[in-house]
Amino acid sequence: MSSHDFIVIGGGIAGASAAYELQQHGSVVLLEREPLPGHHTTGRSAAFLVESYGGVVVGKLTRAGRDFLERPPEGLADAPLVTPTPVLWIAREDQRASLAAALERGREAGADLREVDPARSREQCPVLREGYVAAAVAEPGALHIDVAGLLDAFLRGLRRRGGELATKAELVRLERRGEAWEAQAGGRTWRAPVVVNAAGAWCDVVGRLAGARPIGLRPLRRTAITFGPPPGCDIRSWPCVIDADEDFYLKPEGVQLLASPCDESASEPCDAVAEDYEVALAAERVQRATTLEIRHIRHRWAGLRSFVADRAPVIGMDPECPGFFWLAGQGGFGIMTSPAAARAAAGLIVDGALPEDLLALGLTAQELAPERLRSGAA
Repeated sequence: MSSHDFIVIGGGIAGASAAYELQQHGSVVLLEREPLPGHHTTGRSAAFLVESYGGVVVGKLTRAGRDFLERPPEGLADAPLVTPTPVLWIAREDQRASLAAALERGREAGADLREVDPARSREQCPVLREGYVAAAVAEPGALHIDVAGLLDAFLRGLRRRGGELATKAELVRLERRGEAWEAQAGGRTWRAPVVVNAAGAWCDVVGRLAGARPIGLRPLRRTAITFGPPPGCDIRSWPCVIDADEDFYLKPEGVQLLASPCDESASEPCDAVAEDYEVALAAERVQRATTLEIRHIRHRWAGLRSFVADRAPVIGMDPECPGFFWLAGQGGFGIMTSPAAARAAAGLIVDGALPEDLLALGLTAQELAPERLRSGAA
């Protein structure tokens, strides 16, 4: 049996970032069921930092973590973790109300959003079909995130601080014995006073193993495809284009274009696979809004984005299970919020309070706590 101060379950971006932060306060073991961390949602994310996305709570966490992504601690990353890439929200004539609501929500979340006329939107993304865009809103400060680089940075930082990563360690038993938890995974047993449940789509599964009441986590499948741009077309300066109703998005991905129909199909926790219908839907919606002709799909995949009822993250100690901490419900914003969410988790676990800079943004522990979902407030 190995004894630690903290056991973190789940080697995706949530678990890796939390383990990195907690290792400053004690010894951490990070348990990952797959051979490599980030195999599921993290490894399939086309992540952006978009301050207008996800609502007020998510916006506060996003802004609080921006400096870390733009200026990571020295030696943590070998290359920049983010690249400036504007976001352009577009609307047809019948979507003006949706765009106006998105603009209001984004500004309420603190994002710098600017209205753009249709001609200007076509200058930014020249393949937008003439007459399709009736109104547009730009977020010039958005950033493209190097997901693999960020995950590697957190894992590297964890190891440098003396933390342990255990892969091929699927959790099969988790129970409280005395003042500590015992976790059996990968043929070994670990013991620690605090367990952090950062298992992504499996968070409620892990909660049940611990005897905790579920938080109502819903894994939703999202599909993505990549395809080549028109011959001779330089796409490097194109923005990420998002439909006002989130029916699709389109963005540069290296020398390829990436698109998604923004589907949300309910799923059990699993190794998600792209379905033919959603793949065809992505292509159809992009071709309807642009002059692009998608004749060959280079790659297709799907990942699970997990939400609770109010679509805000769940970060807090379970009041009914001593030492059992939830870090769940990151939905489609887990990458961009990970630096601040990890610090929030460490602060709540170690000090019982959020860090001062998060409090200064108006964030409260109650907005993140799991009990909000059980009281009916959500």
